[in-house]
Parts: sequence; C-alpha cells; structure tokens
Amino acid sequence: MRRSGSLARQVLLVGRPGRRRTESMSGATTLILPERRDLEAGQAGQVRLRRRVRAVPGAPVALPPAAPVRTSTSPVASTAPVAQAAPVDAAPAAGLAIPLLPGEPTLARRLRFLAVNACTVSSLLLGMSAIFLALNGVSVKWAALCLIACVAFDGLDGALARKLGVASPFGAQMDSLADMCSFGIAAPVVVYAWLAGAAPAWLAMPACAMVAVCAAIRLARFNVSPKDGRFFCGVPTTMVAAVLALGTLIEPAIPAEARVAAVAVLALAMVSSFPYAKIARLLRLPPWLLVLPAVSALIDYRLTFASVVVAYLVSGPLVWLRQRA
Repeated sequence: MRRSGSLARQVLLVGRPGRRRTESMSGATTLILPERRDLEAGQAGQVRLRRRVRAVPGAPVALPPAAPVRTSTSPVASTAPVAQAAPVDAAPAAGLAIPLLPGEPTLARRLRFLAVNACTVSSLLLGMSAIFLALNGVSVKWAALCLIACVAFDGLDGALARKLGVASPFGAQMDSLADMCSFGIAAPVVVYAWLAGAAPAWLAMPACAMVAVCAAIRLARFNVSPKDGRFFCGVPTTMVAAVLALGTLIEPAIPAEARVAAVAVLALAMVSSFPYAKIARLLRLPPWLLVLPAVSALIDYRLTFASVVVAYLVSGPLVWLRQRA
C-alpha cells in the first residue's frame, strides 16, 4: 500500500486467491472481500460481500482480514439469504370426494339409487351363495337356482336405474364387478361341481377356468367399447351363465365329454367378435318362431333347450357373414 501527499483512496481488489491489485483514488477507502461460490445451492454465480470504511485524514486505515479460502471439496455454507419455500396447502378433502350419484342429491333420488344398488348387491350375494352350496356338497341344482336368480337381479338393476333416472358410472362399475363374481366365478364353480365325477378332471378344470378368463375379458371389453343398440359383440356373460345354470338343472342327455366341449364353446363365444341379437330384438321375430320352441319343449324340453342354444350360437357367424356380403 502506498501513501501520496493528499489522502488517497486506496482500493484493494481481491478476486481470486493469489490475485491482488491496488489503485489510488481520492475519497474513502473501499474494501472488496473475496468472492465466494455458493456451492451448497449449486449456483453458477458468485456472491460478493462489500464493506465501505470511511477513513479519517491522517489516521491509518485498518483492513479487515481476508476470509480464508478453503481448498477442500466440502460444500461451503452460503451467506446469501435463502428463500424459504412456501408450504403447499393440501387439497381439501371435499375436492377429492366423487359423488356416487350425479345430480341433485335429494332424499327421493337417494332412496331410488339405494334400491337399484340393492339389486346389484343381491346378485353378488346370490353368486356367493351358489359357490358355497356347490362347495359344501349340497345338491348342485340349488346352486344353479341361485345363478338363475342372479340373472334376474342383474337384468332388474339396469332396467330400474334407467326407469328411475339414477343411472351412474358407479352403478355401471358395481354391476360389472357383481357380474364377474356371479357369472365369471360362481357359474364355472357350479358347472365344475356338476361335471365332477362324470367328466375327467383334466378336461373339466380347463374348460371351467376358460369361462372365468373369458368372462373377465368380455366384461372389460364391454366397459370400454361403444354400445350397439341392436347386437352384442359376443355372447354376454349373463346369457352364458343362464345357459350353464339351465343346463345344470335340465341335464341334457349328452355324454360328459360333449358337456365339457359345450362349456368351452360358450366361453369362447363370449370373447368372439360375432354380432348376437339382443333379447328385445329377438322378441320382434315372427310369432310362429316364438311359439315353436314352446311347443317343442312340451314334447322334449332337453332337446329343445339344446337346439335353441345351438341356433343362437350359430346366428352370430351367420349375421357376420351377411354384414360382410
């Protein structure tokens, strides 16, 4: 540091370690301390600390000691103020709740909604009852009757929901889960109990398992597919369960191996892409076509049942070929 005749302004510039520069100016003495890198925050810039000291004429200027330079690779605490992150308010619980019944939640609509879902729950409970009856060695026909009751309640809940104006996405998902329990699990369990002892287990088990797998695929595809008012894409699970339950009650006079083959064909029909007419469309057929099966059932109901099932399964490929022509 040098002194001149008049009080000079001495500036000490310290940028990097080992680099110093002084210059004389008139006025006060300014000290610029070393620059520090904010290693902890990972910033590319540098933090500068500046202090100004007013010198009294004729008095020596005391310079504060320079901050030591660290050579280790450990992070250096930053002296720059760190902005505290504002706490994020949790989403209100009311915003996460999705109403099960869209629209105005009046007492009358809630009661109607409850009645519709009671039918769905009844179908699920009847399906569980069919499983219990089939596994406990009770007459398998009682389990088949529970399946038929499941079919009735499954058709009732949808009709009531549309008529009462309480159809909802929750009801649709609830109905799909109940169908999987009643028609995708209970139906093959009852059929397996029916085939046990008559057909080999290595044939009956894969066929019944195929019903469960195809029912799951059919229900999942139905939930995401566009709806057609005239035809089903594949045989619905409700109809397959009804055919299996009636077959268990009627016991057609066919060999056990043929029964297993029929179960496998029904399973594959659920996941097929053939168009099958809905019940409402079948009721619009000529009256003689509806009377003929009823008269035939009086003569031989087993043969009539098998003939109607085969005719319906064949109708899908025939309609598909007609549409392609």
